[in-house]
Amino acid sequence: MNKKSNPLALLPIGVFLVLYLGLGITFEYILKIPMGFYNIPIVVVFLVALLVACFQNRKVSIDEKIALMGKGVGDPNIVTMILIFLAAGIFVGVVGRTSAESVAYFMLSIIPAQYAVAVLFVVACFVSVAMGTSVGTITLLTPIAVAVSSASGFDMPLCVASVMGGAMFGDNLSFISDTTIAACNGQGCHMKDKFRENFAIALPAAILSVVVILALSLTSDISGTISHEYSLINIIPYILVLAGGIIGINVFAVLIIGIVSGSVIMLATGSLAATDLLSNMGAGASGMFETAMVAILVSAICALIREHGGFDAILNGIRRVFKGNKGGQIGMGVLVGALDIATANNTVAIVMANPIAKEIASEYGISPRKTASLLDTFSCVFQGVIPYGAQMLVAISAVSTAGFEISAFDIIPKLFYPYLLLVSSLVFIFFVPSRKEK
Repeated sequence: MNKKSNPLALLPIGVFLVLYLGLGITFEYILKIPMGFYNIPIVVVFLVALLVACFQNRKVSIDEKIALMGKGVGDPNIVTMILIFLAAGIFVGVVGRTSAESVAYFMLSIIPAQYAVAVLFVVACFVSVAMGTSVGTITLLTPIAVAVSSASGFDMPLCVASVMGGAMFGDNLSFISDTTIAACNGQGCHMKDKFRENFAIALPAAILSVVVILALSLTSDISGTISHEYSLINIIPYILVLAGGIIGINVFAVLIIGIVSGSVIMLATGSLAATDLLSNMGAGASGMFETAMVAILVSAICALIREHGGFDAILNGIRRVFKGNKGGQIGMGVLVGALDIATANNTVAIVMANPIAKEIASEYGISPRKTASLLDTFSCVFQGVIPYGAQMLVAISAVSTAGFEISAFDIIPKLFYPYLLLVSSLVFIFFVPSRKEK
């Protein structure tokens, strides 16, 4: 065992989890506060955890600890991550929401009604890849899912679950998703490499999900149609960003192209006034401030935990339980999955797991792109099904706003995509040889 190993160094993580989980459960289930977990000031809780880390290891002076924190926060990957967060926020602020709705209503208008639920899933996949946010996709498309269910007679939990599943597809793959940004920059790999690694895992799960949804849909008695105005010109910025990311253009250049093209289209079509466009840019960037601050605080905490021997303790634990390269991959999946269950936030889970996963990758010979893929995929699997995650809570809230009642436990059995994504991930770990780094 590494002599530097010190399980007590993990106390700050334990303090964070106890406070966050304890307050979240109290708010959500005891006080019955809507979106209880998301009323907790996560930045404040992380500051408490950082304070605990600073009080540990009296042999290191406070000045030395500040220097260690500065070194952790100043890592080039962390700086890049924060800048991409802000640029992605500006892009989403510019292009707005009408594009997502246009895609949905366009698809529903040209495809027969019996395929409407499968269309919802496919549209959610596209929109979430383009927008980079599962919660945003669910917010936009759940009202359409309710309308499809009401007009056609399709089972509402199936319609809502299909939107949620498609939303997690894009959350896992999008070049501007905060999970992708966090995983790639945390592991120092190119987004296009992580995308290719992930796409091979996600595509089979998505195809099988469509098959299952169609099998259930085609046995349903349906009637009615869904119609709504749409404009496809607003989709152009999304397509440019998606194409640029796949080709491998620098992510900042891709986002600038998206921001400029989106601004031109919004102004040229009269969708927004110039002053409103600037306001939306600011709002989009502001929406990323908490995520950026979490990345900074977690980097500072992890720098101290590493210095105090916490990472060595985790590695020793993983060595005892998981053996070999495949075992190391499962260990990463379990680590980020456990953090996601505890935090109900897959981006936070990835940011917390990143430095530990990097050590595991080095120990077990796992490539950076594979590591980034595993962190993003397993966090999305768990985030997609937990009943207290933002995705589930937003979906239930949207259904309730439309005048219907639904519970998480109505939806969970029909979340086919996250379950199939887990199966696909395990198949790739155990039966598909890893590609060699170029």
